[in-house]
Amino acid sequence: MSKSMWIGKVIIKGIVVAGIVFGVVAGTMYLWNWLIPALFNGPVLTFWQTLGLLALAKIFFWTFGGRHRHHCHARNQHWKERWATMNEAERERFKQRMKDKWCRSALPDEQKPA
Repeated sequence: MSKSMWIGKVIIKGIVVAGIVFGVVAGTMYLWNWLIPALFNGPVLTFWQTLGLLALAKIFFWTFGGRHRHHCHARNQHWKERWATMNEAERERFKQRMKDKWCRSALPDEQKPA
């Protein structure tokens, strides 16, 4: 591949990426300015404010890299292996502990209607 062809591909990919970023920011800005001022009496955002808002959302809510997904997969694999090695009594005891921990009722046993 010649150098000019390589430079041309880089330029085209850069234009495509810039177009996608512009489209996402413009779409977000349009939706924000259509909904937020009317529903919540919020501010109208400019293009650059919207870009900053999306950058903050990336920092606060998205993960960086693939380590998080791999960690969850490894944790799920650990519990699958552990579940496979349990006998029926251990499985029932585990289910009951999870039910006691996560499925609490709103009323204690003494106050439940009969």
